[in-house]
Amino acid sequence: MFSVIFPGQGSQIVGMGKDFYEKFDFVKDLFKEADESLGFSLSKLVLEGPKEELDLTTNTQPAIFLISYTIFNVVKKEFNIDLSKAKYFAGHSLGEYSALSCAGYLSFSDTLKTLRIRGDAMQNSVPKGQGGMIAVLRSKVEIIEKILKDNEQNFKAQIANDNSEGQIVLSGRIDDLDKLIIVLKKNMIKSIKLPVSAPFHCNLMSKATQIMSKELNELNFIQSENKLISNVTAKEISSTDELKDLLIKQIENRVRWRESVINMINNDVNHFIEIGPGKVLSGLVKRINKEVKISTINNQGDIEGLEI
Repeated sequence: MFSVIFPGQGSQIVGMGKDFYEKFDFVKDLFKEADESLGFSLSKLVLEGPKEELDLTTNTQPAIFLISYTIFNVVKKEFNIDLSKAKYFAGHSLGEYSALSCAGYLSFSDTLKTLRIRGDAMQNSVPKGQGGMIAVLRSKVEIIEKILKDNEQNFKAQIANDNSEGQIVLSGRIDDLDKLIIVLKKNMIKSIKLPVSAPFHCNLMSKATQIMSKELNELNFIQSENKLISNVTAKEISSTDELKDLLIKQIENRVRWRESVINMINNDVNHFIEIGPGKVLSGLVKRINKEVKISTINNQGDIEGLEI
């Protein structure tokens, strides 16, 4: 059995999806619809840049979704491969929106608009320069959780992403993260500051939660038969009401990607198909379990070689 997985922020590059755009007319139509839905030329930004603008969270989120959705539909319409037969749909952070839209829970246009608002809300939840994120390498979640608990009087930080064995990302205020880095170093644990503009997936995102709670509660989610895995619980989502609730919680809560992959494997998934720019999730899955099959779909050649 296979699962379809969708990448999050950080996978974007200028020119992504260009080969599909140039070859297929319906892709041009999708890009045009995206521009009309958002009221500005997202397509020009995706195809031509500049990179600095594409990298702004408010632009990155709808841009990555646009490419993931495009590739998913090229596979379906031009190559007649039915990815809706997947056991599960899952995505990392904003990738969860790509997953739910491709799985039929939310329209293309509504997903674009929602991600534009989500990106803006997350970007502006904390004043620029006050929050950040660090990646911790070659350690375990339990060890990091103990360090955070033992030092909670000195600094506050939260695990934002439990990505794979040996890759954990933490969020917090810059001064707190600096104190954490010193403690990690004393414990012989390597950490790297990440080039992000905000501390995602922690309680500093509370303003974004308020904005997204209002937005998500006004959306018309459709009940689909396709199964989604939640970032918040790492488990299957049972209803559109639960989906809405978990998407709100997702903003301040840990992305449980490692647990999500393990749970899918434990439920008979032996093939993961990453749809979207880059190969980040494929690399993480490989670190979690070296035995499963992984396919990354970035171009036409990838699709031609796809077997499900």
